[in-house]
Amino acid sequence: MKLNAKELRNVDERDIVDKLKAIKRRPIYFILENIYDTYNIGGLFRLADALSIEKMYICGQSEIPPNSKIKKASIGTYKIVPWEYCKTAVDAIKKLETIKIVAIEQHSASVPYQKADYSLPIAFVVGNETYGVTEETLKLCDEIVEIPMWGVNKSLNVIVSAAIVSYHAIVNVS
Repeated sequence: MKLNAKELRNVDERDIVDKLKAIKRRPIYFILENIYDTYNIGGLFRLADALSIEKMYICGQSEIPPNSKIKKASIGTYKIVPWEYCKTAVDAIKKLETIKIVAIEQHSASVPYQKADYSLPIAFVVGNETYGVTEETLKLCDEIVEIPMWGVNKSLNVIVSAAIVSYHAIVNVS
């Protein structure tokens, strides 16, 4: 089942519930911590759908669907990707306690993303556009990875960062 943007925007999940059950989901999870830009949340839904991840956890001070900007940016994939709201990223991590947790963050303890072990199942934590992943959450992660930056800008957009690392992980475990 491949739907274009118009079809996704108009899809009624009740009409495709059986098709959704048939999707082979990868044992990958996204944990979004305090993502303020609702367009970024929508974009992460699109990425999650493209990767066919198991579930996305939207945490903290993040908006949740059916927010109009999430609906627009996700082109309807918020209806396709399983998701759950958690009060904190720590709460989401506790739900995934047997799964490797990897933060995508610049940190003194980080390793280059190409050198990490991406054994499945795995959860990727992405943080706030200004402050990143909180120290409290980082302490619960099994590994912290970062993407090198060679220009003046300190970081990439959260969607881009999640895409680079998660696609790299899939290619290197598949």
